[in-house]
Amino acid sequence: MASVTKNDLVNHIAETAGIKKVQAELALSAVTGGIRGALAKGDKVTLVGFGTFQISERAARKGRNPQTKEPIDIPASRSVRFKAGKGLKDALNG
Repeated sequence: MASVTKNDLVNHIAETAGIKKVQAELALSAVTGGIRGALAKGDKVTLVGFGTFQISERAARKGRNPQTKEPIDIPASRSVRFKAGKGLKDALNG
C-alpha cells in the first residue's frame, strides 16, 4: 500500500486547480493551519462531505510497563479524532 505525501497533495492541488506549486503549497498550509488552530482552541472542524475533526480527551490513568510489569502513571492527554463523512464513506465503498 502506497502512502500519499504532502508533496503529492501539493502536486494534485496544483494540477487540479491550475495553479503553481508554490500557490498550492500555500493553500494546503493554510487549510492544515486553520484546522490545527481551530482544534487547538477546542473547536470542532466539519468539512461537509469529507468528515469531522475534533479533540478527544483522555483522562489520566494507571498502567503497567509491559516489560517490567511496574505500575506507571499515564498523564491526561488530548488527541485528534476524525470521523469520516457520508461523501467520503460512499467514495470508499462504492
